[in-house]
Amino acid sequence: MKDDQKNFLLFAVLAALVLFGWPYVANRFFPAANPPVVKVEDGKAKPVANPSADPAADSVNAIRDRNLVLRESPRIAIETPSVRGSINLRGGRIDDLVLVRHNETIAPDSPPVRLLSPSGTADAYFAQFGWSGTGITAPPADALWTASATKLTPQTPVTLSTTVGTQRYQMQIAVDTGYMFTIRQSVANAGAQPVQVATYGLLSRRGAPVDKDTMTIQVGPVYEAGNGVKFDVNYTDIDEKPETFATKGGWLGFTDHYWMTALIPDQGVQHTLSLRGGDQRHQADYRSPTLAAVAPGQALSQTTRFFAGAKENKLLNAYEEQGVPYFSRSIDWGWFRIVEEPIFVYLDWLFRLVGNFGVAIILLTLTIRGLMFPVAQRQFASMAAMRAVQPKLKVLQERYKDDKAQLQQKMMQLYKEEKVNPVAGCLPTLIQIPIFYALYKVLLLTIEMRHQPFVGWIKDLSAPDPATILNLFGYLDFTPPHFLAIGIVPVLLGISMYFQFKLNPAPMDDMQKQVFGLMPWVLMFVMAPFAVGLQVYWITSNLLTIAQQQLLYARHPALKQAAAK
Repeated sequence: MKDDQKNFLLFAVLAALVLFGWPYVANRFFPAANPPVVKVEDGKAKPVANPSADPAADSVNAIRDRNLVLRESPRIAIETPSVRGSINLRGGRIDDLVLVRHNETIAPDSPPVRLLSPSGTADAYFAQFGWSGTGITAPPADALWTASATKLTPQTPVTLSTTVGTQRYQMQIAVDTGYMFTIRQSVANAGAQPVQVATYGLLSRRGAPVDKDTMTIQVGPVYEAGNGVKFDVNYTDIDEKPETFATKGGWLGFTDHYWMTALIPDQGVQHTLSLRGGDQRHQADYRSPTLAAVAPGQALSQTTRFFAGAKENKLLNAYEEQGVPYFSRSIDWGWFRIVEEPIFVYLDWLFRLVGNFGVAIILLTLTIRGLMFPVAQRQFASMAAMRAVQPKLKVLQERYKDDKAQLQQKMMQLYKEEKVNPVAGCLPTLIQIPIFYALYKVLLLTIEMRHQPFVGWIKDLSAPDPATILNLFGYLDFTPPHFLAIGIVPVLLGISMYFQFKLNPAPMDDMQKQVFGLMPWVLMFVMAPFAVGLQVYWITSNLLTIAQQQLLYARHPALKQAAAK
């Protein structure tokens, strides 16, 4: 009796640690799903307002209002199927950009995601290109450029021109239908003496990003210096000390959860890539360390690409094929990339086939369980056999309760005689662990899954269930604590796990039975903050497990009879 009380107390402590301590562990190693795009009020799903898209909040926090800053200088418009904005002719900066295919929220009137903002605003974020050298006077940062057209589109490139001293500078800017700008920097020497010239480009970003940097979602500086994409430098690192990399080609920039900017200099030229910060500002830049000689009457040109947009897997792969090394790795798949990418590709294909991402997840689960059916059948047969030998194990436990060594020996002998492997049932579970984690990463990382609805109140499968039960689905005017924010889908998950656990062989120890009886409900709380899509996968998997077990008993009645006996 004392042992039972001790075991129960130990389990109660462990359960409390899981319920109350799990959010802190998960935020670091397994960040919860994306922020909810809807909340449930009066039993109805309503979009969540986005503070960063609130003009009033922007005008209060900004150094100056964005719209005012945009009107302070002459500009040429940018219009493509993917982005819209403008280029500042004062400095030749690309500093005004929104992503027209991605909105801040799911509300019908939600503004598009803003990526770049001009200097002088609270969230200033822009790209600028220039020259340095010997014997030249480079254009100043606020030089006024002359444009060859009033609008930049994929069909109409724009050339910016200015003359300083005896050198004429030009930037021919082109943009594709995705998120890639191409900048061809040229300098013509109209003087009587040769000059030496080098080009540079920089990204400047002010303030802290909205997204959090975690073990799973890498947010901050990103670079490729000849040996793959690296996320090992963060904002605090470059605030304390600049990071510099000498490489031929390569690229660098800043990545958020779904968005990224990157400077991609000429891949055939040696460059110095730098990341630096301080005073709430961060900069990524490249410079050509070798000055090129330009004779009188001659010109020098160098081409740089500038990516500013969403980390869409298909586009990133296309740019990688066009010569940007490891560009697709800017989505930080991690160690499970070999599993995650195929799951993403198949899931995305299913979504385009059926048009509903929740249905696609169900079809993915059916596919995985179908492939694992032979293994699962062996698992269920082993489980049923274990249920059949439970009475004999109970007898052995009572007979040899004072001789643990003899008990183990007799149990092994019984397993051998009955041809039962007690660990055979673990294989399908072990196989599913990397698949489950891979789906978790796919839902969390890929923008293709962002804001994808399922049914009813579920407007975003990459976010938690917004219909929390404790406040009566929004009818009560209060927000439950994080660890009690249990929605309808997590409860369905707990119920499915309860019935799925009932199929397992009953433990011989009464305390173990109590622990296994409570485990589904503990896991329900643990899984509640995760993406609804992940819970849909688990519920579907549990239901299939139950159906497979029933099929096994229907095909092999002797197993059911033995288990009942």
